[in-house]
Amino acid sequence: MNDQILEHNKTYWNDHADLWFGVTALPELGVYFPDETELNLFGDVTGQRVLEICCGSGHSLRYMAQHGAAELWGADISQKQLENAERLLTESGYSARLFCSPMEDPLPVPKGTFDLVYSIYGIGWSTDLDRTFRHIASYLKPGGTFIFSWAHPLNYCVGYSTDECRVVEEPDGSFRLTRSYFDENYFTMPVHDSTVTFANHKISTYINDLANAGFLIQRMVEEHSAAAQADAPHSAKARRALLTPNSMCFKARRLPIL
Repeated sequence: MNDQILEHNKTYWNDHADLWFGVTALPELGVYFPDETELNLFGDVTGQRVLEICCGSGHSLRYMAQHGAAELWGADISQKQLENAERLLTESGYSARLFCSPMEDPLPVPKGTFDLVYSIYGIGWSTDLDRTFRHIASYLKPGGTFIFSWAHPLNYCVGYSTDECRVVEEPDGSFRLTRSYFDENYFTMPVHDSTVTFANHKISTYINDLANAGFLIQRMVEEHSAAAQADAPHSAKARRALLTPNSMCFKARRLPIL
Protein backbone atom coordinates (compact mmCIF):
# COMPACT_ATOMS: atom_id res chain seq x y z
CA MET A 1 0.00 0.00 0.00
CA ASN A 2 2.72 2.49 0.98
CA ASP A 3 4.73 1.76 -2.16
CA GLN A 4 1.65 2.41 -4.28
CA ILE A 5 1.06 5.74 -2.53
CA LEU A 6 4.68 6.76 -2.97
CA GLU A 7 4.59 5.91 -6.66
CA HIS A 8 1.27 7.73 -7.12
CA ASN A 9 2.54 10.90 -5.44
CA LYS A 10 5.88 10.67 -7.24
CA THR A 11 4.05 10.64 -10.57
CA TYR A 12 2.05 13.71 -9.54
CA TRP A 13 5.18 15.67 -8.60
CA ASN A 14 7.08 14.67 -11.72
CA ASP A 15 4.14 15.78 -13.88
CA HIS A 16 3.36 19.02 -12.01
CA ALA A 17 6.69 20.20 -10.57
CA ASP A 18 6.73 23.36 -12.68
CA LEU A 19 3.38 24.47 -11.21
CA TRP A 20 4.94 24.49 -7.72
CA PHE A 21 8.19 26.25 -8.66
CA GLY A 22 9.15 28.40 -5.66
CA VAL A 23 5.87 27.84 -3.81
CA THR A 24 6.06 27.71 0.02
CA ALA A 25 9.82 28.06 0.35
CA LEU A 26 11.97 29.89 2.89
CA PRO A 27 11.51 32.42 4.29
CA GLU A 28 7.89 31.24 3.97
CA LEU A 29 6.98 28.39 6.30
CA GLY A 30 3.29 27.86 5.62
CA VAL A 31 -0.08 29.20 4.54
CA TYR A 32 -1.22 32.36 6.35
CA PHE A 33 1.62 31.62 8.74
CA PRO A 34 4.41 33.81 10.19
CA ASP A 35 7.58 33.53 8.13
CA GLU A 36 11.18 32.94 9.17
CA THR A 37 11.94 36.66 9.33
CA GLU A 38 9.35 36.90 12.12
CA LEU A 39 10.01 33.63 13.93
CA ASN A 40 13.81 33.27 13.56
CA LEU A 41 13.59 29.51 14.16
CA PHE A 42 16.69 28.78 12.10
CA GLY A 43 18.86 31.48 13.60
CA ASP A 44 22.38 31.94 12.23
CA VAL A 45 23.20 29.13 9.77
CA THR A 46 26.63 30.49 8.82
CA GLY A 47 29.08 27.66 8.23
CA GLN A 48 26.51 24.93 8.79
CA ARG A 49 26.08 21.70 6.86
CA VAL A 50 22.37 21.55 6.04
CA LEU A 51 20.11 18.88 4.57
CA GLU A 52 16.63 19.57 3.19
CA ILE A 53 14.07 16.77 3.03
CA CYS A 54 11.62 17.26 0.15
CA CYS A 55 13.75 20.06 -1.29
CA GLY A 56 11.41 20.68 -4.23
CA SER A 57 12.53 23.40 -6.63
CA GLY A 58 15.56 24.36 -4.52
CA HIS A 59 14.40 27.79 -3.36
CA SER A 60 14.85 26.99 0.34
CA LEU A 61 18.33 25.61 -0.33
CA ARG A 62 19.16 28.85 -2.14
CA TYR A 63 17.89 30.78 0.89
CA MET A 64 20.24 28.74 3.10
CA ALA A 65 23.18 29.50 0.80
CA GLN A 66 22.33 33.19 0.78
CA HIS A 67 22.45 33.12 4.60
CA GLY A 68 25.86 31.53 4.80
CA ALA A 69 25.33 27.76 4.97
CA ALA A 70 28.59 26.00 4.14
CA GLU A 71 27.22 22.81 2.54
CA LEU A 72 23.88 22.23 0.82
CA TRP A 73 22.34 18.75 0.63
CA GLY A 74 18.84 17.93 -0.54
CA ALA A 75 16.54 15.02 -1.28
CA ASP A 76 13.23 14.71 -3.07
CA ILE A 77 11.11 11.88 -4.46
CA SER A 78 10.68 13.70 -7.77
CA GLN A 79 13.46 13.77 -10.36
CA LYS A 80 11.74 16.67 -12.10
CA GLN A 81 11.81 18.70 -8.88
CA LEU A 82 15.53 17.96 -8.54
CA GLU A 83 16.17 19.07 -12.11
CA ASN A 84 14.45 22.36 -11.33
CA ALA A 85 16.46 22.70 -8.11
CA GLU A 86 19.75 21.97 -9.87
CA ARG A 87 19.01 24.59 -12.50
CA LEU A 88 17.93 27.23 -9.98
CA LEU A 89 20.97 26.74 -7.76
CA THR A 90 23.41 26.68 -10.68
CA GLU A 91 21.94 29.87 -12.13
CA SER A 92 22.22 31.45 -8.67
CA GLY A 93 25.89 30.48 -8.37
CA TYR A 94 25.45 27.72 -5.78
CA SER A 95 25.87 23.96 -5.78
CA ALA A 96 24.23 21.21 -3.76
CA ARG A 97 24.39 17.45 -3.45
CA LEU A 98 20.94 16.28 -4.49
CA PHE A 99 19.41 12.80 -4.22
CA CYS A 100 16.24 11.33 -5.70
CA SER A 101 14.87 9.17 -2.90
CA PRO A 102 11.80 8.80 -0.70
CA MET A 103 12.33 10.12 2.82
CA GLU A 104 11.15 6.77 4.23
CA ASP A 105 14.37 5.15 2.94
CA PRO A 106 17.84 5.90 4.31
CA LEU A 107 19.54 8.55 2.22
CA PRO A 108 23.10 8.12 0.89
CA VAL A 109 24.34 10.98 3.07
CA PRO A 110 26.95 11.03 5.86
CA LYS A 111 25.42 10.02 9.18
CA GLY A 112 25.77 12.08 12.32
CA THR A 113 27.32 15.09 10.61
CA PHE A 114 24.59 17.60 9.76
CA ASP A 115 24.05 20.68 11.90
CA LEU A 116 20.55 21.18 10.53
CA VAL A 117 17.94 19.06 8.78
CA TYR A 118 14.76 20.81 7.71
CA SER A 119 11.67 20.36 5.56
CA ILE A 120 9.29 23.09 4.38
CA TYR A 121 5.84 21.63 3.78
CA GLY A 122 7.20 18.19 2.93
CA ILE A 123 7.12 15.91 5.97
CA GLY A 124 3.37 15.33 5.75
CA TRP A 125 3.93 13.36 2.55
CA SER A 126 5.71 10.64 4.55
CA THR A 127 4.02 7.24 4.55
CA ASP A 128 5.93 6.28 7.73
CA LEU A 129 6.55 9.19 10.10
CA ASP A 130 8.32 7.12 12.75
CA ARG A 131 10.78 5.69 10.25
CA THR A 132 11.30 9.08 8.58
CA PHE A 133 12.09 10.79 11.89
CA ARG A 134 14.51 8.03 12.89
CA HIS A 135 16.40 8.44 9.62
CA ILE A 136 16.54 12.20 10.11
CA ALA A 137 17.88 11.77 13.64
CA SER A 138 20.66 9.56 12.26
CA TYR A 139 21.78 12.29 9.84
CA LEU A 140 22.15 14.90 12.59
CA LYS A 141 24.99 15.54 14.98
CA PRO A 142 24.01 15.06 18.63
CA GLY A 143 22.47 18.40 19.53
CA GLY A 144 21.68 19.11 15.87
CA THR A 145 18.45 20.83 14.88
CA PHE A 146 15.44 19.52 12.97
CA ILE A 147 12.81 22.00 11.75
CA PHE A 148 9.76 21.16 9.68
CA SER A 149 6.50 22.80 8.70
CA TRP A 150 3.33 21.25 7.36
CA ALA A 151 -0.41 21.75 7.19
CA HIS A 152 -1.96 21.85 10.64
CA PRO A 153 -4.15 18.74 11.09
CA LEU A 154 -7.17 20.97 11.71
CA ASN A 155 -6.65 22.38 8.22
CA TYR A 156 -8.25 19.28 6.69
CA CYS A 157 -10.87 18.89 9.44
CA VAL A 158 -12.60 22.27 9.57
CA GLY A 159 -14.41 23.76 6.59
CA TYR A 160 -12.29 21.92 4.03
CA SER A 161 -13.69 19.93 1.13
CA THR A 162 -11.30 17.13 0.16
CA ASP A 163 -13.58 16.39 -2.80
CA GLU A 164 -13.10 19.88 -4.24
CA CYS A 165 -9.83 20.89 -2.51
CA ARG A 166 -11.23 24.19 -1.23
CA VAL A 167 -12.45 25.93 1.92
CA VAL A 168 -16.24 25.93 2.31
CA GLU A 169 -17.84 28.64 4.44
CA GLU A 170 -21.40 28.30 5.74
CA PRO A 171 -23.98 31.02 4.87
CA ASP A 172 -23.77 32.37 8.44
CA GLY A 173 -20.00 32.76 8.21
CA SER A 174 -19.19 29.65 10.25
CA PHE A 175 -17.11 26.61 9.28
CA ARG A 176 -18.29 23.10 10.01
CA LEU A 177 -16.29 20.07 10.97
CA THR A 178 -15.82 18.09 7.75
CA ARG A 179 -13.46 15.31 8.89
CA SER A 180 -12.62 13.61 12.19
CA TYR A 181 -9.41 14.90 13.77
CA PHE A 182 -8.77 11.32 14.95
CA ASP A 183 -8.96 9.81 11.46
CA GLU A 184 -5.38 9.15 10.33
CA ASN A 185 -6.31 6.96 7.39
CA TYR A 186 -4.98 7.89 3.97
CA PHE A 187 -7.25 9.95 1.78
CA THR A 188 -7.05 11.08 -1.82
CA MET A 189 -7.98 14.52 -3.07
CA PRO A 190 -7.90 16.23 -6.47
CA VAL A 191 -5.11 18.66 -7.29
CA HIS A 192 -4.88 20.22 -10.74
CA ASP A 193 -5.77 17.48 -13.26
CA SER A 194 -4.63 14.67 -10.96
CA THR A 195 -4.84 13.48 -7.34
CA VAL A 196 -2.55 13.12 -4.35
CA THR A 197 -2.78 10.78 -1.37
CA PHE A 198 -1.59 11.26 2.20
CA ALA A 199 -2.60 10.85 5.85
CA ASN A 200 -3.70 13.63 8.19
CA HIS A 201 -1.81 12.87 11.41
CA LYS A 202 -2.76 14.16 14.84
CA ILE A 203 -0.36 16.53 16.58
CA SER A 204 0.24 13.85 19.21
CA THR A 205 1.45 11.51 16.46
CA TYR A 206 4.09 14.02 15.40
CA ILE A 207 5.13 14.64 19.02
CA ASN A 208 5.32 10.96 19.97
CA ASP A 209 7.19 9.94 16.82
CA LEU A 210 9.69 12.77 17.35
CA ALA A 211 10.23 11.62 20.93
CA ASN A 212 10.63 7.98 19.86
CA ALA A 213 13.30 9.05 17.36
CA GLY A 214 15.29 10.81 20.08
CA PHE A 215 14.23 14.41 19.62
CA LEU A 216 13.51 17.05 22.23
CA ILE A 217 10.90 19.53 20.99
CA GLN A 218 12.08 23.07 21.56
CA ARG A 219 9.23 24.96 19.99
CA MET A 220 5.95 24.47 18.17
CA VAL A 221 4.23 27.31 16.33
CA GLU A 222 0.57 27.30 15.23
CA GLU A 223 -0.29 30.93 14.57
CA HIS A 224 -1.79 32.97 11.76
CA SER A 225 0.02 35.76 9.97
CA ALA A 226 -0.98 39.38 9.62
CA ALA A 227 -1.88 38.59 6.01
CA ALA A 228 -4.83 36.49 7.22
CA GLN A 229 -6.32 39.54 8.92
CA ALA A 230 -5.69 41.69 5.86
CA ASP A 231 -7.21 39.16 3.44
CA ALA A 232 -10.15 38.15 5.63
CA PRO A 233 -12.69 40.54 4.03
CA HIS A 234 -12.37 38.79 0.66
CA SER A 235 -11.06 35.27 1.43
CA ALA A 236 -12.85 32.40 3.15
CA LYS A 237 -9.49 30.68 3.67
CA ALA A 238 -8.15 33.77 5.46
CA ARG A 239 -11.29 34.06 7.61
CA ARG A 240 -10.91 30.42 8.60
CA ALA A 241 -7.21 31.00 9.41
CA LEU A 242 -8.29 33.53 12.04
CA LEU A 243 -10.29 30.79 13.77
CA THR A 244 -8.16 27.68 13.32
CA PRO A 245 -4.55 27.30 12.11
CA ASN A 246 -3.74 26.43 8.51
CA SER A 247 -0.11 25.51 9.19
CA MET A 248 2.27 24.47 11.97
CA CYS A 249 6.00 24.30 12.51
CA PHE A 250 8.16 22.23 14.87
CA LYS A 251 11.71 22.86 16.01
CA ALA A 252 13.45 19.95 17.72
CA ARG A 253 16.94 19.01 18.87
CA ARG A 254 18.52 15.62 18.55
CA LEU A 255 19.40 14.36 22.01
CA PRO A 256 22.80 12.76 22.67
CA ILE A 257 22.85 8.98 22.47
CA LEU A 258 23.46 7.63 25.98
